Amino acid sequence: MAIQHPSPALRAPASSRPYPMAHPGYGKRSAPDQQPRSGHDFMLLPLRERSIAGFIDHLPDGAAMDVKGLARQLPLYGQQAVGSALKALSVAGHLRRVRCLVSGAGGQVRWVFRTFWSRTARDNEWWAHLVGAEREQSAIAGPVGVEPSVADPSVAEPSAVEPVVVRPVTPVVPRQRAQEPAPPASDDRSPAYAALARLGRVDARLALSAADCAVLEPLAAEWFARGVDADYLVRALAAGLPAQVDSPVGFVRRRLTDKIPP
Repeated sequence: MAIQHPSPALRAPASSRPYPMAHPGYGKRSAPDQQPRSGHDFMLLPLRERSIAGFIDHLPDGAAMDVKGLARQLPLYGQQAVGSALKALSVAGHLRRVRCLVSGAGGQVRWVFRTFWSRTARDNEWWAHLVGAEREQSAIAGPVGVEPSVADPSVAEPSAVEPVVVRPVTPVVPRQRAQEPAPPASDDRSPAYAALARLGRVDARLALSAADCAVLEPLAAEWFARGVDADYLVRALAAGLPAQVDSPVGFVRRRLTDKIPP
């Protein structure tokens, strides 16, 4: 008589929702000649900037980079925090928003923004060369007296209409905030969701979006059902990371499945 070994049905793998994309030609644009990802990326940045930088670094090219859009995706930070972090990341040499004059449909002339991102921090001289090349490629001879009219659809900040000025100064690392408190947790977030949202503050390579946290929440909740707390879960997921984590949501999903306590 054959002995049957019952096994649970295979679950459908958790997957992240697609990241919001900007209009074609806008959004994130990866700068050339970057170093491979490693555990030392963004280590000189303050905790908030490090977490947001890790999240942006994993966004695909063309992803929306406006403040409102990023704040909707990030589980711990609002618009004010995201806006301040983007400015700090620009100072640190990781980001440049370039204002270009281009032609649109019907011969209309408009100003748009290109947002460049570099995992490897660059000085102003390097960015000036890249910005100059970008402006040369997109520059057109518009009619005299044309004023900026339409900004990049992915940019929602009122101050974004000001041109980017690259000054030949030494890059400055943003000021470290001693004992930076964690953002207040929302009452409607489960302990599992809150623990997943903390991962990017522990290691930038594990920065998850709000959608990632939501889709992984049931897997993390099973850990809590087996008697662990948030600190144990975070330590287990963030311990012994490889040098490169290409997909934070995929990596965390695998660990939630493989390392779940008995």
